[in-house]
Amino acid sequence: MITMSRDVSDELVGSVEDLREVLSVVSDKVPGLLRGLRDVLYSTEAAEEMAGAVATFYKKLVDAGIPRDDAMDMARGYMINLRDLMRGKGIDLGGVVRRERERERGERCDE
Repeated sequence: MITMSRDVSDELVGSVEDLREVLSVVSDKVPGLLRGLRDVLYSTEAAEEMAGAVATFYKKLVDAGIPRDDAMDMARGYMINLRDLMRGKGIDLGGVVRRERERERGERCDE
């Protein structure tokens, strides 16, 4: 059996309590931050800005002499890369949003 001095035991308990406090704050704040990020990424304004960026990209390619079919493929690739950036790099807001909605429904059912 391992025995600890009173000081080490008190320090360990304090560390655990500090960790519990940090995790409590994180669990309270992170869902709201993720909802805010989702709203920014999936808002009407974000869609309009993305469409404008893709349209500008396509137009600049065509203006630079790229054939329209090639420019369309490149613009499509540009959109796919942006989508993959959000999904493929571990930022799957769809899953986060789905879990958050399920959690909110569960809380409402419990009330």
